[in-house]
Amino acid sequence: MADRTSATSWVRMTVDGAPAVLFLIVLLATRNFPLATWFVVGGSVVALAVGLIVERRLAPLPAFSGALGVVFGTASLVFHRADILQMKMTIVDGILGAVLFGGLAMKKNPLKALLGGAFDLPDRAWKVLAIRYGVFWWACAIANEVIRRTQSAETWAVFRVAVLIAAVVFALAQTPFLLKHNRAGRTTDIPEPPESGL
Repeated sequence: MADRTSATSWVRMTVDGAPAVLFLIVLLATRNFPLATWFVVGGSVVALAVGLIVERRLAPLPAFSGALGVVFGTASLVFHRADILQMKMTIVDGILGAVLFGGLAMKKNPLKALLGGAFDLPDRAWKVLAIRYGVFWWACAIANEVIRRTQSAETWAVFRVAVLIAAVVFALAQTPFLLKHNRAGRTTDIPEPPESGL
């Protein structure tokens, strides 16, 4: 069962990351930002559909990011403004970080609410994990703003794919912490990467 869950998670991560990779390939091949944006919109729709088919539900974070991928990508095409699509990561990751830190300030833990069924951790460990994810998301949002304002569209596209890799590395880096604090009687799977504002 754990193997099946892990396989499903990796399939979803691959599909969720596909729009950013396709965008980069098309942009580098054609230097055509609007054409590459169509792949973001189409890829986001496919990612949502695959998530629904594979898991028979829409996981909250991928659904949130995928829906906004369609919205921001479409708006970018309609208004002929590349910066609309480029701002998506800043807005998505900024909101996710704010939700986590806002929840902690109100003595709640949104991360535990999302992942509590997968991991059995004490409240203090959930708080540490929430802070780590919140900092990661805000760091991605700030980095995105710097890159999109100062670099070319091609450099930004490379950066977006680099963030996907960073998200996977970040998630894997949490595994020792999860294993250390996981309560007995439950199997801890490799954690999924944090949403990276695709």
